[in-house]
Amino acid sequence: MLTDIMLGQYFPGDSLIHRLDPRTKILFTLSFISSIFLAESSFSYLSLTAFIVILVLISRIPLGMVLKSLKPLWMIVALTLAIHLVTTPGTVLYSWGPVAVTQEGVRQGLLMSARLVFLIIVSSLLTFTTSPIALTDGIEQLLTPFKKFGLPAHELAMMMTIALRFIPTLLEETDRIIKAQTARGADFTSGSIIRRAKNMVPILVPLFISAFRRADELATAMEARCYRGGEGRTRMKEMMFDRADWLAFAVTIAFIGLLLALRLTGR
Repeated sequence: MLTDIMLGQYFPGDSLIHRLDPRTKILFTLSFISSIFLAESSFSYLSLTAFIVILVLISRIPLGMVLKSLKPLWMIVALTLAIHLVTTPGTVLYSWGPVAVTQEGVRQGLLMSARLVFLIIVSSLLTFTTSPIALTDGIEQLLTPFKKFGLPAHELAMMMTIALRFIPTLLEETDRIIKAQTARGADFTSGSIIRRAKNMVPILVPLFISAFRRADELATAMEARCYRGGEGRTRMKEMMFDRADWLAFAVTIAFIGLLLALRLTGR
């Protein structure tokens, strides 16, 4: 299951979305995540679904890879649906003792679950179509104006990208440790919650040791290459917005305007 987590992985390609400036994709992702909360009606959610399907088709990311990014978080989506089913007041569809499922709860639960799915897919598309280096450069460029206020833009961007890059690596390491401990007779699937928590200690200790070792190796490698942060750094390829980026901005603004209009008109 741990190896199914796709967040932070890059899928090389030459699609239109791959070629966009990383700043465009970061700003689009932030704008889209914000616009999701404008949706209230069924037509708004249908528009969001259609827009995401078009993005996936344009990005040429395999559909199985996109769906795989949802797999590790299905429990959170199911829990969100279940909470809304039994806590939203309204017309009762089914009751069992003090627990009642309402018509409004079904609708609210489905819409909130859809929001989570949209968030996961759009966030995954950003990392699927943007290499770690491009992502670092994009974040740094967007944070550059805040340097005047003392914000270490380069260091912050590098830290975020390294953390994102090492998510799959740490998950693979965790999966390897779990398999090794299981082969030694450890049981992580039965017993009480306290017992299962105690059984996690043999996993956490080697995992922390491995993480610190990797961090030390990375720091040593960066120092060996005379890394001194972003001071005086030059780039072989300067980032520049082109026609496709401005078109992406226009489409994003138009789509957010559509969602806002649907919300204001109650449709």
